[in-house]
Amino acid sequence: MRLTLIALLTCVLPAAPADGQTKVPTFRISAGQGSYTLAGQDPDRNATTTIPTLLVPVQLSFERNNVTGRRLVMDAAPDVSSILRSPVFASFAYPGERPTQYADALLRATVPAQAKWHTLLAKPEVKPMRIAVPAGSGYVLTSAKSGRSLAIVDLEWLQRELFRQLPNQDGRLVLAITHNTAYYALGDATVCCSWGTHGVDTSTGDSFVLASYLGAAPSMVTDSDVQPITQQLAQFVKDPLHDPLFHGDRGARAPGNVVPSWTRPGEQRGCGGTGIGSQYFQLEPTNTNPKNNIPASKSFLAETGGAVFHLQNVALLSWYTGAEQNLGRSYSFPDSAALPVSAIPCAGRGGQASGGPTVTAIPRGTAANGHKLIGYWAGYGNAQSIFPIREVSPQWDIILVAFSTPDRNAPEGTMQFRTPAGLDTARFKSDIAWLKSQGKKVMISLGGGGQHFTLADPKRVPAFVDSVAQIVSDYGFDGVDIDFESPSLSIEPGDTDYRHPRTPSIVNLISALRQLRDRVGPNFMISLVPEGTQIPAGFPGYGGQFGSYLPIAHALRDILFFMDVQSYNTPPLQGLDGEIYQPGTVDYHAAMTELILHGFNVGGDPKQFFEPLPADKVAVGFLTGDTTPAIVSEAMEYLITGKAPAGVTYKLRQRSGYPAMIGAMFWTIDADRRGNYSFSNLIGPQLHANSPAR
Repeated sequence: MRLTLIALLTCVLPAAPADGQTKVPTFRISAGQGSYTLAGQDPDRNATTTIPTLLVPVQLSFERNNVTGRRLVMDAAPDVSSILRSPVFASFAYPGERPTQYADALLRATVPAQAKWHTLLAKPEVKPMRIAVPAGSGYVLTSAKSGRSLAIVDLEWLQRELFRQLPNQDGRLVLAITHNTAYYALGDATVCCSWGTHGVDTSTGDSFVLASYLGAAPSMVTDSDVQPITQQLAQFVKDPLHDPLFHGDRGARAPGNVVPSWTRPGEQRGCGGTGIGSQYFQLEPTNTNPKNNIPASKSFLAETGGAVFHLQNVALLSWYTGAEQNLGRSYSFPDSAALPVSAIPCAGRGGQASGGPTVTAIPRGTAANGHKLIGYWAGYGNAQSIFPIREVSPQWDIILVAFSTPDRNAPEGTMQFRTPAGLDTARFKSDIAWLKSQGKKVMISLGGGGQHFTLADPKRVPAFVDSVAQIVSDYGFDGVDIDFESPSLSIEPGDTDYRHPRTPSIVNLISALRQLRDRVGPNFMISLVPEGTQIPAGFPGYGGQFGSYLPIAHALRDILFFMDVQSYNTPPLQGLDGEIYQPGTVDYHAAMTELILHGFNVGGDPKQFFEPLPADKVAVGFLTGDTTPAIVSEAMEYLITGKAPAGVTYKLRQRSGYPAMIGAMFWTIDADRRGNYSFSNLIGPQLHANSPAR
């Protein structure tokens, strides 16, 4: 069947809805125990509603060069003709439906419809837009083999910039399209990845869909052409009043539809949230990609007139609610088999398992060889899950106590630490001393996720030094671990040389750590635990959160104990071979770690080469709930010995591996213990049995 634009029928909307708002019309429907808002007019009107539409192809230009040395522009203008010919605007015969547009067919599958009830997008006005992306708001990854590129961009920043340039649309739906672009949420690239967003922009009141068109994308991208657009368009239809910029307090109700909490199909613990799309990423229940990977799902093929379009299979309202009254019989669209059963309710995280391990920790049976098993002892949770730090598995060599946090009631830079609730302070200090007597190192970690740290005023450096020195002295810690995560320590605009930083918080922290070591003594240990955005992301781009720990690692390399990049709080990135890798794989762990072991051009600039750290100062950071012991074992074996496991494509520059690598870090010791020592009982003996580090 040839795709043709649907003619504008009856009931074309006025420029602005009757309520005076600029968003598109909506109606409400009851289903199960709730009531939900959908885009369009009430089906009982049995008429066609046509929504005026503005199509905005966005050209993104990036301030920094990519790693190939070429300045890149990602332009959606050439994608317009394909979008207009696709089922977004043109008719296609879906199963059991006469030819119509994608959004209209979705609505008609959601609600048993009368024959003449339709909701159509009008033939759009096309208005191109150019947006310059600063260094701290995105970067571009280009495959060395294929030359194909994918951009990773701050979604909230882009939405604000889009509507800063776009005047009020008086009831038109804004369909903003980028080219080969994935997004991260909350201004934090560790919260990645999505294909876009949708809803109402509160600064203008405009209804909008922001999504990417995919054409000639790198091979790790499996979705195609209009699939991301249909995903976000479907979510807009299902939740037109969603506010992507809403950040209320915990428990505050966000604008838009709230559905029963659902579990991602195929995952026992993968709570999708209470929205139509998953929290942060706006993924559909049909998406199958792991955390921090590019969205992926099986598409619905619309083949017609010699053209094939990939459409998103999405959940219908009946899937979320489990109700059939007032709703259609299918749980998914266009492929009714994509979700054959309704959602499984998600009980949430709840309390952590309170029982102790049911297996025994393997004793430490070999002599020290320089390789270390490093772990965070969190010491929080429900009362039954907290255990004395003395009871950590003997496999752990370095215990990082989490966390000392900024004291909001004291001068900037002041840190605080209290013995975890439920534990006696004297006993806690005694346990630390006992661990040290067993040859363990016990350090206090400063910061942690969600703890914003600044040290912008040099006059506040003494407050940092004094408070941390007091904590170290009181508890007998061997040193400090620096875990100031994004948006802490963000590189300021114009600060482009990591060797000579000008961002005050970074400059002052470097000074403070040196002063702290001078005060405590030469045996005082300092470790860094940057997120993936804060070291490896400095390869494709430098600025903002990207590469923010590079100045610190460079300035402290002579006194640094070790650095372990969190190989889990990280987006897709590029290795020294110029290829793009996604988190959670041996390839990714090897490629990102070798950036530090080999060195790299910061921001792709050969004049800004980051000198490698010695291998005995480099560890790899893992999250127990985000990987498996087998993947960790293979990654460490490959990095230390150079023996690549089956299926690995990244080739180490140093083919014999890095035998002197210090080891592996885990968040957390607590979770490993609850999981019957599944990581420490495997990785500890593996590291300790390796040839001595040299």
